[in-house]
Amino acid sequence: MLYRFREAQAAELGLGTRADRRPRMASACKSLRDCERWRGEILREISRKVSKIQDAGLTDYEVRDLNDEINGLMREKRHWENQIVALGGANYRRNVAMLDDDGKEVPGTKGYKYFGRAKDLPGVRELFQSRKNEEEEENQALAYYKKFMNQGPAYYGDLDEGDGKLLAYEREAEDDDWEEAFVNLREALGLPSDAPMPKIPRPDTITQVAISDSQNPPPLSKRKAASQDEDADMDTGGDDSKKPKTTTAAIAVAAVSETPGADTSRLHAQAAASYIPFLDVEHLLPPKLPTHAEMEGVLLALRKKALVEEYFGEAT
Repeated sequence: MLYRFREAQAAELGLGTRADRRPRMASACKSLRDCERWRGEILREISRKVSKIQDAGLTDYEVRDLNDEINGLMREKRHWENQIVALGGANYRRNVAMLDDDGKEVPGTKGYKYFGRAKDLPGVRELFQSRKNEEEEENQALAYYKKFMNQGPAYYGDLDEGDGKLLAYEREAEDDDWEEAFVNLREALGLPSDAPMPKIPRPDTITQVAISDSQNPPPLSKRKAASQDEDADMDTGGDDSKKPKTTTAAIAVAAVSETPGADTSRLHAQAAASYIPFLDVEHLLPPKLPTHAEMEGVLLALRKKALVEEYFGEAT
């Protein structure tokens, strides 16, 4: 009876016989059942030492030694869990962060951990307080800059010209600047006060041409013929002053200025596509930015996938 009692006590303390002693390397064990048994034994040892480290009668040296032993057992437990996964067993490697009452991650839960009275040791308390202060500062900075994150195209001013109000305001500002510059120039040159003020040279005359060209681009053969005729006219030294010089940029600006309520990006794309035969209008349109709801949906799907891989392992 005494022998059986000593054997049960040794098994409870993790001190078995030499033949039944836990291997030093987890990779040396090729039996899944034995790996599960050794992992359970390590968990019992960790639980017993964590309960012992709460004792108020322990000295600081004993608390440090117990905390080192617990961390060593945690590292050995991870080795056995890796071996269990390698042998085709269950996946116990769940890297779940420890959270406090406010839902924030508890400092000191990664790497070397402190248990029980080890958190009150000299130097450890200051370490936890400094980490907590750093996390609070980071959370405050993140909360301040969070209002500038995940903004749509309207935040960056991409939709300012959609309603035409900005274009009308800019036109009025151009008229005021033009009038002020003319007054200054008239005073500098000594012109009479009743001198007529010239109009701002805006490309109003080619607006309809730009819109018609952008909506109905000419065929490829006609464009090639037109380019060959222009080259021939240049070679013969034709009068360039009688030909209107219109560029794609002028066409786009004129179309946008005259039709403020239209889709400006599509007008620009159509004007450019009329001179680029191998690209369609859809290819020249700016990329569509995802909305805030779509971005939240993608992030939620990624979090769900990470949780599934964390708890059930990667799908084979």
